[in-house]
Amino acid sequence: MASSPRIRHYLYDDGPLILDGGLATELETQGFHLQGDPLWSARLLHTNPQAIRDAHGRFLLSGADVISTATYQASVEGFIRHLHVSSECAKDLIMSAVQLAKEAVKSFVSETHPSTSVQSGQRCPLVAGSVGPYGAFLHNGSEYTGDYAEQMSVQELKAWHRPQIECLAAAGADLLAFETIPSIKEAEALVELLREFPNTKAWLALSCKDVRSLSDGSPFADAVQMANRSQQLIAVGVNCCPPQLVEPLLESARCLLRPEISWVVYPNSGEDWDSEQGWHGAETETESSPLIEMSHTWMKQGAALIGGCCRISPAHIAKLRHHLKGTCEPPSSEP
Repeated sequence: MASSPRIRHYLYDDGPLILDGGLATELETQGFHLQGDPLWSARLLHTNPQAIRDAHGRFLLSGADVISTATYQASVEGFIRHLHVSSECAKDLIMSAVQLAKEAVKSFVSETHPSTSVQSGQRCPLVAGSVGPYGAFLHNGSEYTGDYAEQMSVQELKAWHRPQIECLAAAGADLLAFETIPSIKEAEALVELLREFPNTKAWLALSCKDVRSLSDGSPFADAVQMANRSQQLIAVGVNCCPPQLVEPLLESARCLLRPEISWVVYPNSGEDWDSEQGWHGAETETESSPLIEMSHTWMKQGAALIGGCCRISPAHIAKLRHHLKGTCEPPSSEP
């Protein structure tokens, strides 16, 4: 795990950290058919890990300060069920996702700054271990409703997430990304579970259905208040929602966020999605993407981590970095 001072420096000393975009989107652009796959991009950890490493590399070259592992829809139970592997093999696959991302970072650093190394103290991009909701495992679109949480206890949700978090932490992810969490109960479970890993930092990104509510109907402000109680969260916010929802969501909890926690924001393209057809609607050009146009507002609201989710490509991330920071690549060294 990255040290707390290192993460704080990244967040506060050089403007917002630029997150990557849609890993599955980029893989599908390269010809991989992931729509409808119960493992989504995580299947390629088993069948084509080089494709994942290459996709990470393209986001790094586009200016991402943070890349997320291909584990959003990965779980020990899911790998056992859909790949017919052992529990140990499933855990190894999850851990391999961190290694692939770290290899991509090492390659990026050596190619762009060949006179230094990742170990030399040079500032280099971070690897976030992606932790998706239980609904992603169910593969029925319920990560956008959170309905399943009504039938589960906090302890049951913790028990399901624990093996994945154990693997990501053991593999050395710099921090964890709790992503697209649709219910306040599951968010609470993850924040409680994080305490079992005291040296681990994380961000919490929620799935929201309107300008004030999580997908399960809970007030966004209540989730922010819950997140405030964690000493390990570096940020709380929203991901995979239309960009137009971000500003009012942050505004609805503006007075509740304690100074030690920042906003994290990475919406999708604003297109529509359903479980049968996937993404559809008018795809915006990179130059006029709402993500780019609205990002300065989110930064003014205090967002310290800004990126994209589904349908956001390396080209979008390059434009976002230029728009917010005026550079095409991450800074090269520590002060």
